[in-house]
Amino acid sequence: DPRVKGWLLLENYTPTFIFSVLYLLIVWLGPKYMQNKQPFSCRGILVVYNLGLTLLSLYMFYELVTGVWEGGYNFFCQDTHSGGEADMKIIRVLWWYYFSKLIEFMDTFFFILRKNNHQITVLHVYHHATMLNIWWFVMNWVPCGHSYFGATLNSFIHVLMYSYYGLSAVPAMRPYLWWKKYITQGQLTQFVLTIFQTSCGVVWPCAFPQGWLYFQISYMISLIILFTNFYIQTYNKKASSRRKEYQNGSTATVNGYTNSFSSLENNVKQRKQRKD
Repeated sequence: DPRVKGWLLLENYTPTFIFSVLYLLIVWLGPKYMQNKQPFSCRGILVVYNLGLTLLSLYMFYELVTGVWEGGYNFFCQDTHSGGEADMKIIRVLWWYYFSKLIEFMDTFFFILRKNNHQITVLHVYHHATMLNIWWFVMNWVPCGHSYFGATLNSFIHVLMYSYYGLSAVPAMRPYLWWKKYITQGQLTQFVLTIFQTSCGVVWPCAFPQGWLYFQISYMISLIILFTNFYIQTYNKKASSRRKEYQNGSTATVNGYTNSFSSLENNVKQRKQRKD
């Protein structure tokens, strides 16, 4: 698209590809490097980082909503050249959306520095590594029009998500944070709505390229599969496990034998968490 010619990082795919390769190398080598080192706290920088992404996401959500309203965008299908000046507003905001995917690589780097390697899942790496690359191509070929919808929903979800992460970095706030489970539900709802809206462009086509619509539907399906698996593993199985432990009359059993140290360890952990 000639409207993005010369824009930072969009002129050539090479920088985006290099950043992605470096990201994957750090994901691979970072935990090995940290294996015999003490984890970093990163508490102060996490608060600043998550606050910054919360504000950026809020800015993008507001600008996308107002841009779509000003351009009179059609929900069912919107091409990339009929919105007038509103199209340029959407393009400018979506560049920030693309750039934010590079910033979000820091999510993984903080996991590595804090030695929270269990959070570096296939879903996490797949989502982070693909989004930057997908949005490079989006910005070069379809930087406005029907591309707005998924980015708008995702920006709203990220306001909730990064505000949660920022607050959770403050120990005194952790007992009051109850919406983590609902963030994942919101993400799944976002993917379903994006598939529905994208499918509208297939059923009632306009000048927006059909190939992009089919690709987006396929990508959303892959995210639904991965996020659903994450939700089941994280929430449903844990809830089921807690119910079984309660029914057995024990908070911790190993092969049928009660672990007498478990309750003591839990009490110690709870005291430590209150002091933290």
